[in-house]
Amino acid sequence: MNTPEAAPVHKRKGSVFRTIKAVMWSFVGLRARGDYEKDVAQLNPVHIVIVGFIGVVVFVGGLILLATWVAGK
Repeated sequence: MNTPEAAPVHKRKGSVFRTIKAVMWSFVGLRARGDYEKDVAQLNPVHIVIVGFIGVVVFVGGLILLATWVAGK
């Protein structure tokens, strides 16, 4: 298998949009192997964790707002 060489973690400079895109696809559970391998080689794991945490907070907050709105009627 031909995989790209991963740069050291502190030197990876993936874009914010690409990180958000990778995290959102992982929430859905659909990701092409080639895109996954590029993400592993290019994205900073710390950024992925931060964006994932923000995504979870937004998702749970949205569910709470939806439940409050539905229960209030």
